[in-house]
Amino acid sequence: MNYSEKLQNVAILGAAGKMGSGIVLLTAVEMMDQSLLPENKGKTFNLHAIDISYDALNGLMKYLRTQVLKLAEKKIVALRNLYSDRADLIENGQIVEEYVNSTLLFVKPSTSFEPAYSANIIFEAIKEDPALKVKIFSQINQNNSKKPWFLTNTSSIPIGMLDKEAGLEGRVIGFHFYNPPPVQKLVELIKSANTIPELTDFSMAYAKRIKKVIVPSHDIAGFIGNGHFMRDALYGLQLVESLKSKYSFPEAVYIVNKISQEYLIRPMGIFQLIDYVGADVCHYILGVMQSYMKDEILHNQSLDTMISMSIKGGQNSDGSQKDGFLKYEKGKPVAVFNIETKDYRPIEEIKSKIDSVLGQLPDNLQAWKTVIGNKSKDSYLKEYFSSLKKSDTYGARIAIDYHMNSKKVAEKLVSSGVALNANDVNTVLMTGFFHAYGPINDFI
Repeated sequence: MNYSEKLQNVAILGAAGKMGSGIVLLTAVEMMDQSLLPENKGKTFNLHAIDISYDALNGLMKYLRTQVLKLAEKKIVALRNLYSDRADLIENGQIVEEYVNSTLLFVKPSTSFEPAYSANIIFEAIKEDPALKVKIFSQINQNNSKKPWFLTNTSSIPIGMLDKEAGLEGRVIGFHFYNPPPVQKLVELIKSANTIPELTDFSMAYAKRIKKVIVPSHDIAGFIGNGHFMRDALYGLQLVESLKSKYSFPEAVYIVNKISQEYLIRPMGIFQLIDYVGADVCHYILGVMQSYMKDEILHNQSLDTMISMSIKGGQNSDGSQKDGFLKYEKGKPVAVFNIETKDYRPIEEIKSKIDSVLGQLPDNLQAWKTVIGNKSKDSYLKEYFSSLKKSDTYGARIAIDYHMNSKKVAEKLVSSGVALNANDVNTVLMTGFFHAYGPINDFI
């Protein structure tokens, strides 16, 4: 089977979830675009959107209609050419409506795994649980005579383990989208030692068609993205522990979040990022990584305590941020959780005390949004970090240490064989996490 033939029958597991819905959108649009090619006229495409709740799947279909409509309106010029042989489609509105309706016809919602038993391709975006993934992969594999290919969205579980335990004989690859898949350009591609070349070729072709930046990672738990992020988060958590002798828990969290965002010129502070991903998700991923890395401690007591109190962060169904280490109003942090008193302390109370302790930021500090658009970004960053080091304030010293630890973590990802090279680590952090610069640099 060639690329388009493989794409004619696809199943997506976890289709109504945060990641799955984006994968459904991208795949449905790619199916539609394939169906409009002259060589594919008359061919049937089926996308089985599988999840546990019909209510959630109904929500998925509404989301798809809205998003496909936006995409169709953006590429109306190209669509007019593709539909040039349709005399019944004259107005732009008619063309857009035809494209949207035809795309949605490919999508077949289901709460049963049975449609996956005839699929050529299985995209998986379910819970990050090794045992659950193995169970479902095995079930589908045993009931599907086509020997389907599995593209798993896992962000931490070794592909070789999934392959071996589910008996897939090399028909599985890590295809790690970043959240949200329609927006994020990055995909980490993780082959096991047994992944068949044809599956790799398909994955590369699919990624190119949906305009993704592919970064390969070796099959080591956590891969590049979580390999850096989880250790970066642990460093932040451990720094809070070390600061608790001088400052309250909310004050220490405020210090580390401010340092990791403002001083290091990142889009979010580390505790905002933990909240965005979900403290419970981070906790689980660390557990998965720990099971494969016995010589490293990937654990933090404060994170355990937050989980035990059900302070988890993550997003609500409408995409708004749930409270976690920080409390949010209209998406902005307004307070910090206090583990001792189990309530939130307003940031304004903390700010007035702590900012003077941290000291003045360098005069040449630019906001993250400004830096990412700076054509002379590297030159500016060298000047900025030089100024930061010379300032020698309390905040600057913490920031320099944080920066150097981030670099150390990144360099170890290369030296231990997780990443092929420094550029791949930097690409993941800049593309997947929107950092203004990669952690492996010579700014200091």
